[in-house]
Amino acid sequence: MSRTTRSHTIAGHLTAGGLTNLHLTEAVQREGHPGRHEHDGFALRQTHDTAGTLVVVAGAYGPDWFATMREIRNRLEQPHVKCTVLSDAPGLADHEVLVRWATSQELQDRKRAQAKRQAPLVALLRQQDTQAKAAAERQALEEAGQSGLW
Repeated sequence: MSRTTRSHTIAGHLTAGGLTNLHLTEAVQREGHPGRHEHDGFALRQTHDTAGTLVVVAGAYGPDWFATMREIRNRLEQPHVKCTVLSDAPGLADHEVLVRWATSQELQDRKRAQAKRQAPLVALLRQQDTQAKAAAERQALEEAGQSGLW
């Protein structure tokens, strides 16, 4: 069973990421029509998931609501925020996602996936570091007058 997720906590994370809270009423959110709103932003409402845990529904609104939706997902799935964003939960519109706290297993899976994605870059950086150290050692030996030995 997941922990209770509060809308004011999620709103704080999203506004800290540069998104605008539109403070729409639940009735306006349930109407849908995300493109009708003049400014890009988000709105939140509390609901219960299938297990009965209090979770948050985040909706993206404005002329470019699809980009706002990507920003919501990206911000909330950062390692320091520790949320899980689900777009396939029942009862959600196209512009809405379900937000809940991530489980330990989900966080570990994300960490492993990130390490796997970054592995080629880490290997390249280590190789460049090794080459730079070897070049510095050769340069030091040349400056010491031992270049004829190699």
